[in-house]
Amino acid sequence: MFQDERLISILQFLEKNQRISVEEICEHFDVSRDTARRDIVKLEEQGKIIRTRGAALLPSLSKETPNYEERMLSEMPLKRMIGKQAASLIMDGDYLFADNSTTVRQAMEYLSSKNNVVVTNAIDTAGLLTQKENIRIHLLGGLMHNDQRFIYGAQATQMMEKYHVDKTFIGSCGISFDGLTTPFEEESSLINEAMRRADQVIVLADHSKFEKRRFFKLAGFEQIHTIVTDREPEPTIMEKILEHGVELIIARGEF
Repeated sequence: MFQDERLISILQFLEKNQRISVEEICEHFDVSRDTARRDIVKLEEQGKIIRTRGAALLPSLSKETPNYEERMLSEMPLKRMIGKQAASLIMDGDYLFADNSTTVRQAMEYLSSKNNVVVTNAIDTAGLLTQKENIRIHLLGGLMHNDQRFIYGAQATQMMEKYHVDKTFIGSCGISFDGLTTPFEEESSLINEAMRRADQVIVLADHSKFEKRRFFKLAGFEQIHTIVTDREPEPTIMEKILEHGVELIIARGEF
């Protein structure tokens, strides 16, 4: 096996086990200790692992931040499935907040209820909703994040303070045992206000978001009511979900 192939396999092992020792690399790939150490050094140079004494760990902090178009392409079948399940939670006449999550956008795509009002800071979601009948759209104003295509800032947050909605739909870039995290600190004040202004806070996240920690903490489990995802999360997170009485909805089927 070439080194590049072995490095991919080591990362796959780490995704499941979080830690791999030099001895385990030697055993799994039938290589010498020197080769195993070179593999660890190479992965460290690439910024993909943290090297400890005789072992490698996955970093707990996820730092990659794809732009909006890249996020739209990632895990799209799962996002559609989760989005359709989430849309089924919306009743005729519901007032909603929808954030800039691409999974939340899918929920708005599948929206089939009538006479809804949607407050949003997501310009693409607002544009999508203009194609539906009997929807009143409130697009928050403020600063534009060009790369991620959302509105944020003090003006947007102050506008959100004047609303109250039945349901707030938010995505999450990371869900760890201590709650929801995001790389977008700029948007966090607005999202927290949208959560405070809702009777029900619904988080949409595919399984790849679990056990990921981002730079900025957005909310704890005590602030949310429902999580819609595609599979049950890891035991450490499941324990927190149960502890705080959060409803877990597993989306099923192919869409």
